[in-house]
Amino acid sequence: MVLNYIWVAFFIIAFVIAVIKLVFMGDYEVFPAMMDSTFASSKTAFEISLGLTGVLSLWLGIMKIGEKGGIIDVFARLLSPIFTKLFPDIPKGHPVTGSIFMNISANMLGLDNAATPLGLKAMEQLQELNPKKDTATNPMIMFLVLNTSGLTLIPISILVYRAQMGAAQPTDVFVPILLATFFSTLAGVIVTSLYQRINLLNKTILLTLGGMSLAVAAIIWGFCQMDKDSMNLVSTSVANIMLMTIIIGFIVAGMRKKVNVYDAFIEGAKDGFQTAVRIIPYLVAILVGIGVFRASGAMDMIVDGVRWTIEACGANSDFVGALPTALMKPLSGSGARGMMVDAMTTYGADSFVGRLSCIFQGSTDTTFYILAVYFGSVGVRYTRHAVTCGLLADLAGIIAAIFICYMFF
Repeated sequence: MVLNYIWVAFFIIAFVIAVIKLVFMGDYEVFPAMMDSTFASSKTAFEISLGLTGVLSLWLGIMKIGEKGGIIDVFARLLSPIFTKLFPDIPKGHPVTGSIFMNISANMLGLDNAATPLGLKAMEQLQELNPKKDTATNPMIMFLVLNTSGLTLIPISILVYRAQMGAAQPTDVFVPILLATFFSTLAGVIVTSLYQRINLLNKTILLTLGGMSLAVAAIIWGFCQMDKDSMNLVSTSVANIMLMTIIIGFIVAGMRKKVNVYDAFIEGAKDGFQTAVRIIPYLVAILVGIGVFRASGAMDMIVDGVRWTIEACGANSDFVGALPTALMKPLSGSGARGMMVDAMTTYGADSFVGRLSCIFQGSTDTTFYILAVYFGSVGVRYTRHAVTCGLLADLAGIIAAIFICYMFF
């Protein structure tokens, strides 16, 4: 519903601004430019989706091998000590714990198709423990904040889009995204724990969060010792080595489980083809809306207004061009994806704005969409502090993304 209002607003605002330009400024080019943008944006959306088919098929095939090879189960076991502390209201040994682990692990591995059904299953099991069926419980909110904070180890889709848009090194945003999404998740856990009065000062949580924080601090310190070119080289090399290691690791895990890795790959690759075809209408819709909005001059007015305000405060305004992606992300994943593609198309995939828009896209998840789908699936109407915690996690991710992008690029 939110995306519906946003999409309609794009066209109405664009039309109003175009009429004002025509009547008061004599700009007879604005309407032809808007119409040209509809055709150009539709073509761009289809070309992107078509180009995604092969790469999505490849990665979803690899992910299917990892799934059948027990990789998600390994992540579940690794996360078990910390998650039992973050969900104290869930009875020990309850089956929902496994569903939560599976969902979070699938999200971390970028298995969106697997994550959603696992998440819905977890919500159904959490609802069974809920004494007030129309009100969100503490475990529900913590679970959803972990989802909305967007913790992802492998941002495959973003890397694929960068490759499609002609980036010289599509993986150069891998480490920055990993850092930004860490800060978003950390902020979400802390804020939600404060609301729910979960004691973060226990050994398990302190060791886990403290260890992760030290590791991230060490990574940031290490990169700060390098110049920009060295940062780029090391970040890209580490990303490529990690991704290739994951591919080989998934295949080896599948072979150890005596999985027919070829058949598993084909099964996942079929899902990749179907996914690429399925996103065509969504990508066309959002890119056409954004294209019309931008062609009317509305996007430039907003960006210029924010830039003027930032500069009036004496701050650097290079990041402003990527803000549409950050502002759209909590509302709509497809909308933010369209904004990201539009930023790379307008400014260049290897520009500061193009890279920052990708980091924005990877640093958080679609807060309102996730809350609507997950709560709606179990009939919860009163979400308590879920929206506040989710948006604060988003804000932390946005701020971290800006600072990290300045550091790297």
